Amino acid sequence: MKKIALAAALSLAATSSFAGNIVEPVMEPEVIVEETGGTAGGIVVPLLLLAVVAAIAASNH
Repeated sequence: MKKIALAAALSLAATSSFAGNIVEPVMEPEVIVEETGGTAGGIVVPLLLLAVVAAIAASNH
């Protein structure tokens, strides 16, 4: 019975010694991904619209 009490006392002493450990939290670095193909898509749509308007104007004459 004394061995069980001694083991319990030692385990409590060991766990309480680790309980107060202050460790600085580790933050994950923030990853920002920017799309590089966005500029070509912004030019294509107005050019297609201009081509359609030019084709309609040319067919009316």
